[in-house]
Amino acid sequence: MHFLKCGVTGWCMEVVFTSVESILAHDWRLMGRTSLLMFPIYGCAALLAPIGRWVDRWIGERDVSVRDRTIRHGMLYMVLIFVGEYLSGAWLRSRGICPWDYSGSQTSINGLIRLDFAPLWFGAGLLFERITRT
Repeated sequence: MHFLKCGVTGWCMEVVFTSVESILAHDWRLMGRTSLLMFPIYGCAALLAPIGRWVDRWIGERDVSVRDRTIRHGMLYMVLIFVGEYLSGAWLRSRGICPWDYSGSQTSINGLIRLDFAPLWFGAGLLFERITRT
């Protein structure tokens, strides 16, 4: 169920984000876009919260403030999302079906991830954690 929640949430976030991008292109139709291939990639975000809990247990800190735990989880999720985006993008590109290409961005790494998206992935990771709480 969490996989489905994350997949749908990711799709919705991507459509909204690409709709907002259209404003910069002066396209007031606000047409958003995504790919069916993105659903399982976003669905894998269901693994973020369990990994965050595992890291909390591994570190063993009992009296961590909510703020510090949020920052730690957000940073962890941001890195994991970058790794997932890079690996899945490389795999899809090797098959000629990668739906994104960030090659035109100065902050791009091999056209597969954009480092300037770090704050977005920080927040998205925390959102995925929140929607997968049981």
